[in-house]
Amino acid sequence: MKMHETFIKPMHPDGRKFVAIFAAITLVLFMLWDVLGWMGVGLTVWCYYFFRDPERVTPQRPGLIVSPADGIVSLIEPAVPPAELGLPDTPLTRVSVFMSVFNCHVNRAPAAGKVHAVAYRPGKFLNASLDKASADNERNGIVIEMDDGRLLPVVQIAGLVARRIICFVGKGSALSRGERFGLIRFGSRLDVYLPDGVVPQVRVGQTMVAGETVMAELNR
Repeated sequence: MKMHETFIKPMHPDGRKFVAIFAAITLVLFMLWDVLGWMGVGLTVWCYYFFRDPERVTPQRPGLIVSPADGIVSLIEPAVPPAELGLPDTPLTRVSVFMSVFNCHVNRAPAAGKVHAVAYRPGKFLNASLDKASADNERNGIVIEMDDGRLLPVVQIAGLVARRIICFVGKGSALSRGERFGLIRFGSRLDVYLPDGVVPQVRVGQTMVAGETVMAELNR
C-alpha cells in the first residue's frame, strides 16, 4: 500500500453532496474570518472521512458471521428480534455494535444469503449506545436467509445525531458475506441476532471492523 492510500480512502457516493455543502460553507466562512474558515476546513475533512468507504478483505471460511459495522461491541444479551420482521418471539443472542461519528458508517452483510424480509420503523433518536435504543429508535431491519436455511436478522438503528438510515437491498436480493447493504448517517448502531445455539466469539468493548472481524461461527 502506498503512503497516500493510508490516509486517502474512497468516499461513498452518498457523501458527495454533504462534502460539497461543507466546502461551500467553508468558503463563506473564509470571507468572514480566516479562523472560521480553517475550522470549516477541518469539518469538511471530517465529513469526507465520515463517508469513507474502504475496501475490506472478508474471510471466506464457510460458516462465519462477520461484523456488519465498524465500531465497538456495546451489548451482548438475549433479546427478541423486532416484531416487524415477522419472526418468532423467541429470544436470541443479540450482539450490538455501536458506531461513533468517527467510524466508517457503511454497513456490510454479516453472512451470505438471500434477503428474506426488509422492514423499516420510524422512532426516536436516543443515544444508540443505550439498550432501549433497540426498541425505541428509528430502525431498519433485514433478515438474511443463509445457505443452510437459518435466518439472520440484522437491524440498523439511528442514533442521537443520525437522521437517515439507507438500505441498498430489498426482499429477494442476494448478498455475499461482506457485501455493502446500507449506510447510516452520523452516529448509530447495528444489532445482529445470532441463530439459536450460535455463541458469539466477541466480547463487550471489542473493536469491530465491518466485513472482516469474525463475530460468530455457525459450525461451532
